[in-house]
This record gives sequence, structure tokens and C-alpha cells, in this order.
Amino acid sequence: MEKLFEKYQKKLQNTSIQFVRSFINDVNWEARLIGIKGARGVGKTTLLLQYMKLNFSKELEKSLYVSLDSIGFSNTTLVDLADEFVKKGGKYLFLDEVHKYANWAQELKNIYDDYPELKVVFTGSSLLEILNARFDLSRRAIVYHLQGLSFREYISLETGIHFERLSLEHILEDHLSEATLINAEIKPYQYFGAYLKYGYYPFYKEQPELYWQRLEEVINMMLEIELPLLRGVDLGYIHKIKQLLAIISESVPFIPNVSNLSAKIGINRSTLMNYLHYLEEIGLTTNLYKEAKGNSKLQKPAKIYLENTNLMYVLSPSKINSGNVRETFFSNQLAYHNNLSYHEATDFLVNEKYAFEIGGKDKSGKQIKNIENAFIAADDIEYGFQNKIPLWMFGFLY
Repeated sequence: MEKLFEKYQKKLQNTSIQFVRSFINDVNWEARLIGIKGARGVGKTTLLLQYMKLNFSKELEKSLYVSLDSIGFSNTTLVDLADEFVKKGGKYLFLDEVHKYANWAQELKNIYDDYPELKVVFTGSSLLEILNARFDLSRRAIVYHLQGLSFREYISLETGIHFERLSLEHILEDHLSEATLINAEIKPYQYFGAYLKYGYYPFYKEQPELYWQRLEEVINMMLEIELPLLRGVDLGYIHKIKQLLAIISESVPFIPNVSNLSAKIGINRSTLMNYLHYLEEIGLTTNLYKEAKGNSKLQKPAKIYLENTNLMYVLSPSKINSGNVRETFFSNQLAYHNNLSYHEATDFLVNEKYAFEIGGKDKSGKQIKNIENAFIAADDIEYGFQNKIPLWMFGFLY
């Protein structure tokens, strides 16, 4: 316990609170059991440590942070740790990377049931199964999903200027007024290109010159460690998933022909469908379906995008296309808190209500002329007009 506490203190000392993501205010920290899921590299660990530094600096002995992949934790169980911590007056236990601990679901349930005075926050992979019929953590845990930096957050991190989040409906109804207010303080478009290339994962600030290398390592760890660990994928088949990801990245948005793809990669249809689902679950792709509802595992995606634009510059740097970048950005920023699905006549259908066509500054409204609730998200403009909205504004949604 002493060694774990010493590590915790050192981590807090090295944690900066100069920039704190607004997600921290979305979490109901009073809940007894909180889960925070998210893809590797999006900042889950930093968020935990920042919250602890901001709230427990005057009573550190009542809180404890433990990474479950730590060697120092290997000789104990979660239940034993919680028991000893509570006996020493502990009240707030933060567990990082619970997916690295084999029996995490059962032991968290036991801790919740047996130590009502203890509040537990845990983080895990996007693949983490919270809804577990055997241990039923879904009734006990409030679960949140953390995504990478939005364009709004990137601007704040780069400039120190904070802007409030905008709702989708507000952007659609009053984008000109909001664009005028934002442009009066800063020219957001000058930061847009950099964000698309390297602004999504918070670690870009640490060693900018190594960003691409680190992002490639993150992708490999997702595929080579998390998929085998959490989805039971045989390591011998990981190269097939990498091959599939490479094919998708070269033609974003990718419109899958399942039969041709199965033959090309050398796997059967059902396995291919599983792989397409895994890539979305792990946070590497976003799949659009013709049916907004239903079991996505059983549906063939109508379109597949990379999860964010930064991935394009690592996976297929020679295939960068401005139209693909624009659509990938829109898909990423909208899919976080909205439902995206395939639309026959435009690029996206949002929340089964709004149709969007994505393009450059000269994109006309001809294609959406006879479509109700249809909009253009246009790149290369600072201000919009009527139903033509600057693409960058959709980066202010979260």
C-alpha cells in the first residue's frame, strides 16, 4: 500500500492542471461506481489524475490511484486492496486500465456491495464490456465514454482561449451569430489544418516530433494487445485485421463489398463482419448503417470512415484527399453525441432528422434542394449563410 501511495503522489506532482477538459464537469463524481471508457491515448489517465489533484490535494490519504498494469499491484487482488484502503480511512479509489486485470468485473461488484462507504472510479478500453449478465455491473456503474480532443478543445489548448460548447440545434439555427462571436476573438480556421493532422490525441503536446511514431504504436497496441485480450482474437489473425484496416484507410469513406473483401483478405463473411465490428468498437473506425436501429453486428456497414482524421496521416499518408478528410472530421465530431447513419442522397443522416452534404467553399445547394432539414457543411469558409455552415463549427459540439 505504501509503495502504491508513493507512486500516486509522484504521478500527481507531474500532472499539469493548466488545461483541463470540460468532460470533467460531465461526470457525476458523487456516484459510488463510475466507469470511463475510451480508446487508447485519448487522455483517460490524465483526466483521473487531474480530478484527484483538483479535489484531494488537501486530503491525499483518503484517495488512491492505481494502474492495474503496474508490477507493484501484481501481488494483491482488487478486493484486498479495497479492504486495506478502507481500513486505513480511504474513501476514493481510482483504478486505471481495469481491462488488464482478469477478474475485474466480479471484484468491482464485490467491492460495490461490501464497501458502501468507498467510491470507485475505473477506466478501461473502448472494448470493455460493462453490461455483463453474470456480474451485472450495468445496474451499479455509471459509464461514460471519453473521446479525443474536439477542435474546440484543441484551440483552447493551443491558445488558452476557452469557448463554450455549442449544441447541434443551436449551430443549425444561429451559426452566423456564433461564428461572428468566435471570429471576433480568434481566427479558428488558421488552426483547423493542424488539428486535422495531429490535434486529436492529447499526447501531441508532449513530444510533437514523435507524434506519428507514438500514434502508430497506439494503433499496434490496440490491435495486438487489446483485441486478443478482450475479444479473444488469435494473434495469428491480427495481420488480417491490419490488412483490412489498411484497405479501409486507403479509400475513406470505404464502401465495403463483403464478398470481394472476404476473398481478398482470405477470411469468411462472418469473420469479416466481426472484424469490421471490432475495428469500430476499439475506436479505429466509424461505421455507417442504412438502418439506424438494430444490431449493428448483424448489418453490413454502408460506409466506413476512420475514427478520426489523424489516423489518415499515419495509415495512408500518400492517399490524403481533402474530401475524405472533411467527411472523416464531420463523422468524428458528430458521432460522439449524435446518431449517424447512411443517407441515400447526401453524405450523412444525423439523428434520423438532419441531412448533411460535406464539401468545399463552392459546394452548391443543388444536391439538397428538395430535401427537408438539409444542410451543407462547407470547408474553407469563416462564415456561413442560411443552410451553408462552416465545417469547423461542428468541432465545437463537445
